Order: sequence, then C-alpha cells, then structure tokens
Amino acid sequence: MTSEEIKNNVEKALEEIRPFLQSDGGDITLVSIDNDTSVKVRLEGNCIGCSVNQMTLKSGVEMTIKKYAPQIEEVINLS
Repeated sequence: MTSEEIKNNVEKALEEIRPFLQSDGGDITLVSIDNDTSVKVRLEGNCIGCSVNQMTLKSGVEMTIKKYAPQIEEVINLS
C-alpha cells in the first residue's frame, strides 16, 4: 500500500468515527502519518478534557484506523 493509499484509508477511518465524536461535542483531525506506521491525530472540542479520551483513542480510533490500514502500529493524540 502506498503512502497516499494509507492516508486515504486513515481519512476513511476518521470519517467513520467522526460522527460518534461529534455527537458528544468533539471531533478529530489527522495531523500526520510518520513512516507509514504511526498516525498522529488531535482530539478536539469536548474530547480534549474528557476523562475517557485515552480509551476512545485506543478502543475507537486506533481500532478503526487499523481496520482500514492494518500496517498502522500506533495512534498518538497530540494535545
């Protein structure tokens, strides 16, 4: 999978999870993809101060991204 395909798949994954975040007053933005294995995102809105944002990041965001782009090894939230 090319870098461009990985980026497109990560964007598709974020589009899938975005409505759930927005329903709680939050959102997510893709910041970068490093070495085609590490995704950096920024949780926004209510997600910033949410006490379960790490769980959301791991169980929701990371799992969904890996479904679309299995070579992704980690998802990091830049606060």
